[in-house]
Amino acid sequence: MTILEARNVTKTYKVSERRLTVLDDVSLAVRKGEFLVIKGESGSGKSTLLAVLSGLDRPDAGRVIIEGQDITDFHEDDLAPLRNSTFGYVFQSYHLVPSLTTVENVMFPAELRDDPSAREKAEALLQRVGLSARASSLPHQLSGGEKQRCAICRALINEPRILFADEPTGNLDSANGGAVLELLLELHRERNTTLVLVTHSADIARQADRVVSLRDGRILTGGKDD
Repeated sequence: MTILEARNVTKTYKVSERRLTVLDDVSLAVRKGEFLVIKGESGSGKSTLLAVLSGLDRPDAGRVIIEGQDITDFHEDDLAPLRNSTFGYVFQSYHLVPSLTTVENVMFPAELRDDPSAREKAEALLQRVGLSARASSLPHQLSGGEKQRCAICRALINEPRILFADEPTGNLDSANGGAVLELLLELHRERNTTLVLVTHSADIARQADRVVSLRDGRILTGGKDD
């Protein structure tokens, strides 16, 4: 069953006086519960594709379909609920709120939904990833691995059906990177969450159900669900 689809997506950006094509007529279907890796070198368009798929950016041409619903022309007010419930996001640079504690950062998406059990859910997730002792710490007091585990908990608190991860181990050493990847895969398997992960790492790609390779904004391999 297809949960997410890009149809003939093109994305360009203006650089000085010229237009740079970052995605060039890209089509891609993602199955429900799949672990899909989008792989490519720097500048290949992989992060832009993730942003378009996840509603963080809009294509210049083509359509983006989520669970059969075309979200391409959604206004921000329509996209906000999707971003806070259907989707979860994990970024390379964590994006934690500096003034909030670990537990408050995790709670934040649930509080936006007025979830009365936000703290209880956040504390359970932190316990699950071994961060209970750091619940009252501010982001600057955490290590890189701890920040990323906190960010994963925040992404999961509203039980998203699709989790987008953009180079989630990129700022971590090999030990912490491996631990974060294993955590993502454990949670993906336990919850049957669709995981779409951008990376340039061949080691991570080998663990995926399917790998889509990009070069110069075009899909080279893996785009068709065979």
